[in-house]
Amino acid sequence: MAEEKKYVRTKLQEKQIESAIDIHGRDGKIEDAIFQHSVLCQTFFPYRDPGERTIWEHTQGNATLAVQALQAINPQTKNFEFVGIPYGAKARLISSYLNTKAIKSKTRIIDVADSMSGFIKGMGLNTDGHTFAAVKDQLRRLSNSVISLGYCEDGMNAKQVNFSIVRSYEFWGEKTKQPALWNSTIELSQDYFESLQRHAIPLDERALKALANNAMALDIYCWLTQRLHRIPFGKPQFVAWAALKEQFGSGYDRMDKFKAVFRKTLSMVKLQYFKAKIEEEKNKGFWLYNSPSPIEMKSISLIGLDLPK
Repeated sequence: MAEEKKYVRTKLQEKQIESAIDIHGRDGKIEDAIFQHSVLCQTFFPYRDPGERTIWEHTQGNATLAVQALQAINPQTKNFEFVGIPYGAKARLISSYLNTKAIKSKTRIIDVADSMSGFIKGMGLNTDGHTFAAVKDQLRRLSNSVISLGYCEDGMNAKQVNFSIVRSYEFWGEKTKQPALWNSTIELSQDYFESLQRHAIPLDERALKALANNAMALDIYCWLTQRLHRIPFGKPQFVAWAALKEQFGSGYDRMDKFKAVFRKTLSMVKLQYFKAKIEEEKNKGFWLYNSPSPIEMKSISLIGLDLPK
């Protein structure tokens, strides 16, 4: 078992190195772009399964993200049942996949019947039955969730936005023998689709593929991508360890343990986003400097996307 784990780690490292070499040799173009909503680049889904909880909250600074699980119809019992809150790396990858399909096709109706298995392979995930089942589970959870984002500025005034990513969907039943394990059509909500076109963050698919098995790495990469290019030249911004733990370390009780994991994960991210200028100030936090986006902005303009400033 130890040898098997060592082998898996080595294969993951090889994939990350290969991706980094490719990214170093060629800047990201529109064909490399995969998109995430800016909200989900700053506040995130849980890393682990929240179990039977029907609402999950995460506070970061003045913003609080709440993800509420809705009930889904069970075709066998004809009863509505809670399917759970989306979590982990796969939920993040699937949401970016849906975003990308919607943006590049310019439609909020997405047919994933033939393309999801290709997406799974493209992300470097296993293509066994267990992985397909896990991806389908996360897709169903995303399709039955409401996201609320609240801002509390002065202890008295608050602003809140509620939206569902998916308006409607169709899934085959579990007894289907189709090779992809399911056929589905997903319709994004009009509000989310319009918001996505204003607030989509272009990510490099090569980087996501390399980080596909690590939810924290995906979150750090998305966070840096949406933030660094907006920092004014010559005016670096400082982020303290306490703020980083609040944003990325909800599952860690001890600061020293979180620091060790964050530093290790950040080094993985910087390998994929080598243009990210971020420097640690010992025992205090990190300085963030203006850095170019992983995807060339002029190539993104070709599809007429209104990127957030």
